Amino acid sequence: MRYWLHLLFVLIWLSLLEHAETRRASFKPKPPQKPKQTEAEKAVEKLTPSQNIDISQMSGRWYLVSVISRCKTLLEKGFKLESTTIDVEINGNKLSVVTITKLNYECWEIRQNYMTTKTPGHLILKGKRSAVDVDIFVVETDYSTYAILVFKKGKKITMKLYGRSGIVPDNVVDKFEDRAKIFDLGLDLLSQYPHYGFCESVDKVL
Repeated sequence: MRYWLHLLFVLIWLSLLEHAETRRASFKPKPPQKPKQTEAEKAVEKLTPSQNIDISQMSGRWYLVSVISRCKTLLEKGFKLESTTIDVEINGNKLSVVTITKLNYECWEIRQNYMTTKTPGHLILKGKRSAVDVDIFVVETDYSTYAILVFKKGKKITMKLYGRSGIVPDNVVDKFEDRAKIFDLGLDLLSQYPHYGFCESVDKVL
């Protein structure tokens, strides 16, 4: 009789223990779910040059035609944007890029080095620390007329359209704007640069 009473007690105790564990599990907070990525975020992660870029053909002078960006400083300038050129020279594993533009009515020369990577068309502008490095992708170019570049800093995307002259064909502009939509960048974020009034000499070097 004692044996059966003991067995009954053990079974009741196990039942109560299992019930308590079930209740604790039901009240256990669930880890927060990551929000689903948007199509634009997926496009940023998969960002790569769209063709086998021959970076050596990027050398020479380019004119900045348009920029699409959420940069507040750029958007606030609006019609005050100044004509801008870049001169690209290939030096081993880097591109020496000289930007010439007007700042406060003076012509400035800004020098930067874009480092090449193992992926053709993928460059890196080194920051003071790796977290502020800028990935640069030449996503499309014909070398002689236009080049579409994407600048990625963290999750922020900026697109730039360059031309071998200050004006590019309409179909290239359309292509540039269509590509921007992939990254959820609309025409309300478009900044158009003037194709006149370029600096003929430099006042200051940065």
